[in-house]
Parts: sequence; C-alpha cells; structure tokens
Amino acid sequence: MIPPPGRREQRKAETRQAISDVATRLIIERGFEAVSMSEIADAAGVSRKTVFNYFASKEQLVFDRDEEARQLLREGMAARASMTPLVAFQTLVRELLDTGHPLLRINAGAASFWKTVAQSAVLVAHARQLQALLTDDLAQLMAESAGRPVEDADARLGASMLMASMVTAYEQGLRVLSCGGDPRQAMVPLIVRGATGTLVALAGTPYTDPAQRLPSALLIGALDEAPATTARGP
Repeated sequence: MIPPPGRREQRKAETRQAISDVATRLIIERGFEAVSMSEIADAAGVSRKTVFNYFASKEQLVFDRDEEARQLLREGMAARASMTPLVAFQTLVRELLDTGHPLLRINAGAASFWKTVAQSAVLVAHARQLQALLTDDLAQLMAESAGRPVEDADARLGASMLMASMVTAYEQGLRVLSCGGDPRQAMVPLIVRGATGTLVALAGTPYTDPAQRLPSALLIGALDEAPATTARGP
C-alpha cells in the first residue's frame, strides 16, 4: 500500500533525519575526511543512492539544518514586520535564547559538533558560506522592511554587524562552556554590544527610526534581563 501524502512526507523527513544523525555520529567519532558516503549509507541501512537523494554532498549531511536556519530567520522577521528591523532581529534572538532553540543552544553535544567542524577545512568553509547566506538574507529582509532597495548599503552594514556579533557570541559561549561556565551569560553581553553598535551605526536610517523603534534602553535590556534557560540535549 502507498501511504497517504502526509505520511509519505513524514517518512521522508524521518529517513532524512536518521541518515543525518548517523552521519554526524560517525563524523564526530572519526573525523569528516575519514568517513565515506558509502559507510554512512551502510550504517544507516540505506543505499548510497538514497543518501544522495536527500543530501547532495557530505557537507550537507553535517549541516542538515542550513535551510531551517534561513527559514527561521525569514519567518521570524516577517512575524515582527511591525517592528523596525533591528528590534525585530533582537526580539527574535531573545526568544530563541529564552526557549533554548537548538540553533542557539550550547551544550556538550554542540561543543563536540563544532570541535569536529573546526578540524575540517571543508566544514569550516561550509560554515562560513552559511554565515554569508544568512547575512545576505538578513540584509535583504531589513531592506525590504524599510522600503529600500535590496542592495542597500545600510542594510548590508547592519546585517553584517548583527551576524558577526551572533557568531562571536556563540564562539565565546563554546569557550566558556569548556571552562565550566554558563554559555548564555557569556553570549548575552556580546549580543547586546552588537545591537548597540548597530544602533549607533544605523542612526538616522529607517532601520532605527526613533519614531518607530523601542527606546534604546529597552532594546539593550531586552536580552540583559531575559531569564536564563535550562540547557537541553542536542
């Protein structure tokens, strides 16, 4: 029997996730270059062709949440269209931190994952490519929200500053975790500084229009005063 469309999609999603989980486990254990697509297929109990049906490359097997991150950004900014772009982005980040979203959660599993990434030049390059795509997406979303052309330089500047502060904060969170500290407490001040710097850099533009945005004290305090989140597994 052919399962109904909804069930078929669910099975495809489950198969995709299972393959990715197996690949991530093997690559963390042995290293990215030491694991072949055929070995991943055998360990997952599927054919090599099936693996390629879901993932075009081994890098995509590791970074299987690339599109999820981009979709989350698009939907998060769209849901906050009534806010100025800077406030919308900071509100989205705060909510992801408060809920312990996997994309911002830092724990032992995340530390192992990023340690593996750091050991492979191919994976480092792919991670940087994802960062560039997210920056492009954010710049376009900011420009569209402000009614400016998608290539607007102010939007590009703001998006680059915000995304760089997020990457820096996450990296610091990983370092603090390795020393037994609280990653969130390390991340928040850096994210706030990034927002403050962007607020200054884009002063006088639609991205920080005083008539529409929150007072700067509220913007800065939004993350600083948010309650801590209990860490969960990867």
